[in-house]
Amino acid sequence: MKRKVEVVVLSDLHLGTYGCHAKEILQYLNSVKPKKLILNGDIIDIWQFRKRYFPKAHLLVIKKIIALATKGTRVYYLTGNHDEKMRRFSDTKMGNIQILDKLVLTLDGKKAWFFHGDVFDASVQHTKWIAKLGGWGYDLLIILNRFINICLAKLGREKFSLSKKIKNSVKGAMKFITNFEKTATDLAIENNFDYVVCGHIHQPQIRKITNDKGSCVYLNSGDWIENLTALEYQNESWKLYYFNKNTYDTPETTASKIAMNDEDAIPEMWSAFQQLFS
Repeated sequence: MKRKVEVVVLSDLHLGTYGCHAKEILQYLNSVKPKKLILNGDIIDIWQFRKRYFPKAHLLVIKKIIALATKGTRVYYLTGNHDEKMRRFSDTKMGNIQILDKLVLTLDGKKAWFFHGDVFDASVQHTKWIAKLGGWGYDLLIILNRFINICLAKLGREKFSLSKKIKNSVKGAMKFITNFEKTATDLAIENNFDYVVCGHIHQPQIRKITNDKGSCVYLNSGDWIENLTALEYQNESWKLYYFNKNTYDTPETTASKIAMNDEDAIPEMWSAFQQLFS
């Protein structure tokens, strides 16, 4: 039975990278029926697109999003830094799918401001090659982390996240996250928004922040590389959703359900993406 949700926010799927949990994304999307689906940046990782890694499950995520739109879900694709090439299509509307750089919605009388957040990242704005190099390094770290966790599982030990451990141990990284949240909320309060919703930093969060001009609720939808999280808005409140694989069918079963005998469409979709992002 699909859960009816007023708004679902996903960000940082990074489709096209080894770290992406595409099958888990499919499982989650197949379990909800949102009125609005907000894709808050870094959905398709165009920075790393040329390595020609884009498995069927990744294409099926895109197919599922299109299927939701055809069934009435309003889909807002907000561009991020890893899918910045999509910004040339900003304000494009295709049926229920709209591509934007930012979005403002009124939810039960409160104003919500949605954007990816890379505009606050100096490495993205001024030294893009460093940011791209960091992206490759992060992808390699995730691959190494998966191998380590396979070994730990065989030994009966608990899994852990290398990238989280590194982030938490580096003072500069923690300071960047704090500054990111403060900058976003300061701007939101100044512009009279009740909610500001970001992605980019892969840190799921719901927190009320107050300054001398007022207060605002800061929300971050996290990512589908490490945290596997989403934001959901229903009954006038927000919650962070954490994916739990034990509550779903096997990934292979879910993926086959979503495919719905449309295997022939996969090569055509792949060819279209190659032409679009080349």
